[in-house]
Amino acid sequence: MQGPAVPLQVVLVEDDEADAVLVQELLSDTGLNVSLVWCRSLAEAAAKLTDEVDCVLVDLNLPDSLGLDAVDLVLRSAPEAAVLVLTGMADETTAISAVTLGAQDYLVKGKVDGYLLGRSIRYAMERKAAAAAAAELRDTRLLAAENARLERGLLPRPLVANERVNITSRYRPGRQRALLGGDFFDVVETDDGLVRALIGDVCGHGPDEAALGVGLRFAWRGLVLAGVADPVEILRAMQRVCVAERHADGIFASICMIDIHLPGTRKEGSAVVTCAGHPAPLLAATGVVTPIPTAVGFPVGLLPGIGSWSSVSVPLPAEGGILLYTDGMTDCQVGVGEERLGVEGLTAIAGKVWQAAPEAFLEDLVRTVTVQDAGRNLDDLAVLYVTWGATADVR
Repeated sequence: MQGPAVPLQVVLVEDDEADAVLVQELLSDTGLNVSLVWCRSLAEAAAKLTDEVDCVLVDLNLPDSLGLDAVDLVLRSAPEAAVLVLTGMADETTAISAVTLGAQDYLVKGKVDGYLLGRSIRYAMERKAAAAAAAELRDTRLLAAENARLERGLLPRPLVANERVNITSRYRPGRQRALLGGDFFDVVETDDGLVRALIGDVCGHGPDEAALGVGLRFAWRGLVLAGVADPVEILRAMQRVCVAERHADGIFASICMIDIHLPGTRKEGSAVVTCAGHPAPLLAATGVVTPIPTAVGFPVGLLPGIGSWSSVSVPLPAEGGILLYTDGMTDCQVGVGEERLGVEGLTAIAGKVWQAAPEAFLEDLVRTVTVQDAGRNLDDLAVLYVTWGATADVR
C-alpha cells in the first residue's frame, strides 16, 4: 500500500526507549508515510502537540502521568488529533474507559504487528474525521435553527385591534435559506383608531441590510407608539437611524407610510401618504385598482441633511384596500425580454386578479407576478395589503 505524499504527523508518548524503537519498526511495516516524533513524557509532548499532528500514540505508564489522566491530557492538548492508547496494560475496563474518554482505540504492547498498527491508525483518523464532520454539521444545524428563531422573532406582528381592518402580507427574502431580507413592513393602530402602515426597502440583499431594515422598522414602531403624529418628522428620525446604523456609506432605504383614517374617526374616509423614494401604493375599491398620487422625496440616508418630504391626503371609499409593495414586485420581468413590470404593469395585474377575499387576492397577485418572472428577479419581495369595510375580515 502506498502512503500519502504528505507524511502523517504522529507523536509517540512513551518513556521506554526499547518500546519506542519497536513502535518505529512497526510503523515502517505499515506502508504508511509517517513522520514520527518521540516524547518521553507528557511535559515533553506538550510542545509537540500542535494542530498539525494527525495521530498520537500514548502510553498509560509515564513518568509524569499514570492511567487515564494521560489520555485526558493528550485529548485536551491535541483535540483535532486521533488518539490511540498503546500500553502494556491488558485491562478491558481500562480500555473501555479510555475509548469512552475519547481515545479512538486501545492497543496492547506485544499483541500488535505492523499491519494492525497501520490499520488502527488509519481507522482512528477516519473515525476522528467523521466525528469532527458530524460535530460541525450538528453545530451548523444548531446555529441555523438559532438564526431562524431569531429571524422569525424579528418579523413584524401588526398591532391592530379593529375587527373591520384586515392585514394581509407576503414576504420573500432574496437570500437563500433566509427568513429575513432588507424589505420591511409594519402596521400599528393608535388609541384614537388611526391605522398607520409602513413599508420599506433597504438597498442591497445581505444580512447587514436585513439588520438595518429591522432597525428602521423598530424605530418607526417606537415613534408611532410614542405618539409622533407628523409623518415627515418620523422620516427625519428614521433617516438619522439609517445613517447611524448602516454598515457603509451610501446605504439608503426607500419608505412609504400611510395613515388611514377609517369611517367613524376624526378624519374619516381619508389617507395621508408620505413617500421617500418609494413607488406609489395602490388603492383597490370594488375591483378598480389605481395608483395613489404621491409626492416622492429622496430615500432616507441617500442625502442626509438634504432630503425633504411632504405628505398627500387622498379620499378613501367606505370599503376598500391599500396595497403597499417593494420593488421586488415591480422589478419582476415580463415575457422573454428584460422588460420590467413597473407600477403600471402591477396595477393592471392587480385589477385583473382582484377579489374581495384579501388572502386569495394577494396569493393570486404574487403568484401571477412571480410566475411570469420565472425566477429571474432575485430581489427581496414584500407586499402589504390593508383592507377595511363595514364588517370584519372576509377571507
